[in-house]
Amino acid sequence: MMPRQPELASSAIVERAGRFLLVRRANPPAADMYAFPGGRAEPGETPAETALRELLEETGISGREPVLFEVYDLPPKKAETRHFLLSVFIVEADADTVAVASDDAAGVGWFTPEEIFALPIPKSVRHCVEKLARERPRPRSSPSDLNPQPIRL
Repeated sequence: MMPRQPELASSAIVERAGRFLLVRRANPPAADMYAFPGGRAEPGETPAETALRELLEETGISGREPVLFEVYDLPPKKAETRHFLLSVFIVEADADTVAVASDDAAGVGWFTPEEIFALPIPKSVRHCVEKLARERPRPRSSPSDLNPQPIRL
């Protein structure tokens, strides 16, 4: 039997004054973990469109100008069967828009890197925040410009 292709997913990094927008997940498998707003792609969506739609659905914030930051290959854990290819984008948003948790987000907040590292977060979020702390990203033209980072949990 041939392995299934990974499901496509995207997330959005929004920063304000050194704080990053995170949502607390309401549903398994990541229930009660904090992550960048994001989720699975809908049919026909580009990864960037998925990131912007998920940001709006989960926080009420309209994003713009998505820039690909990182791509992760997220194979299934022992108890799971789903394999994801996650594209993470840095997204611009209006500074005066208030984030409100909705859709499958149980909560929302703005956190410094130090606060993020004290929260229950996926390894991909930790990697992105560490990378952001080291350097500001340079725009990438497409997900193929990056090598997906395998994440083993």
